[in-house]
Amino acid sequence: MALPLHAWSATQLAHAFARRELTASTLAAALIERCAERDHDLRAWACFDAAAARRRALLIDRHATAGGPLRGLLHGLPVAVKDNLDTAGIRTEYGSPIYAGQVPAADAACVALARAAGAWVLGKTVCTEFANMVPAATKNPHGAAHSPGGSSSGSAAAVAAGLVPLALGTQTAGSVIRPAAYCGVIGYKPSPRRIPRAGAKVNSDTLDEIGLFARSVGDVALFAAALGAVVDAGVDLGVDDKRPAAPSRKPNIAMTLTSRQAALSPVMVATVAGAATRLSAAGAVVADAAWPSTFHGLFDAQRIVQQFETARALAPELAHRRAMLSATLAAFLDEGQRIDSAVYAQALQLARQALGSVESLFGDADVLITPAALGAAPVLALASTGDPLMCRPWQLLGCPCISLPAALDSDGLPLGVQLVARPGDDQRLLAAAAWIARTLDSERITHASLN
Repeated sequence: MALPLHAWSATQLAHAFARRELTASTLAAALIERCAERDHDLRAWACFDAAAARRRALLIDRHATAGGPLRGLLHGLPVAVKDNLDTAGIRTEYGSPIYAGQVPAADAACVALARAAGAWVLGKTVCTEFANMVPAATKNPHGAAHSPGGSSSGSAAAVAAGLVPLALGTQTAGSVIRPAAYCGVIGYKPSPRRIPRAGAKVNSDTLDEIGLFARSVGDVALFAAALGAVVDAGVDLGVDDKRPAAPSRKPNIAMTLTSRQAALSPVMVATVAGAATRLSAAGAVVADAAWPSTFHGLFDAQRIVQQFETARALAPELAHRRAMLSATLAAFLDEGQRIDSAVYAQALQLARQALGSVESLFGDADVLITPAALGAAPVLALASTGDPLMCRPWQLLGCPCISLPAALDSDGLPLGVQLVARPGDDQRLLAAAAWIARTLDSERITHASLN
């Protein structure tokens, strides 16, 4: 039986557009129908206007029927945009009532790049309040009682549920990797500044990055190439191969549970160990990584940098609209303003020192395999989007990371592993991830919520 359009990968759709076998309007109609079926309960969208989405798709089709060439790698593909990223003419509220009804005059740079590559915006996805820690309304497609993660809650859930094939998110600590792991999709956080941040609501100048969500590594690679994060997607839209190019050799992999492994759930420990065993059996070289002593303080240092800088980035909102902030976020900002600048400087210095020890951690490995989260998605009743602990050191070091579905727990919730590469080594990360995802059969888990 042929897959319904909402279950097609972005790469499959791109091939269909390249062969002129599909129109953006046809795809828009299928996805709008899918959204009508699922989003009443899922609540992934912060701003969704079906009529406006149809108009944006029609503009793509008019260009194609006029004899114009493909507009770029993303020609015809719909993209969901996290609500802390500006979109020209589309409501953008940063997850806060302070900015209710705001309609930007210009796109964020990442949105503009996606449109220039031929994509069109299907809608804006829910993010937590100013992309921080207070849970939003979105539910996990694999279990409505569970969190989709944060702060890119809606982006991860929308891709997982088949509302859209591609989505933009942001990460300051673990806001791409963790939601991707909880929702069973691919989440990619590139090396610093690979995707420009202009037009994103700032939390941390040091840490903020634009990230991507999709249902396959090939889709992420295509998206990343269109935005300039990597040189080549490994996908030739002129042929029928729908997969990213395989690496020239099986990757060398080092496994680490980090120095905070005591915080991991037993099922997560078993998931990472099981993934390493399967990869080794498939022919990869897998070894244990030695955790450098200089890395022990990175977890706390990242939190200090994030809290210090977020308190200053959101100082105007705290000073002038405090009553419109949640009590949780206001307290977080108050605490951040009390952090001494010398403590902040020490945290940055620790990161610089640790960066000098990166090679002692990686050794001969192309990538590290490590937990993407402490365990499966927490229940919504805990009023938490989950702990980003397993993402903190990599974010502070500027390592590119990708989350891959690796297993389902006894409740059917996804468990994700995180692949980490040296800063700037995004191309190698994606090549290794393509082979690892196929070996782990990640797409089987990814498609579990598409029915």
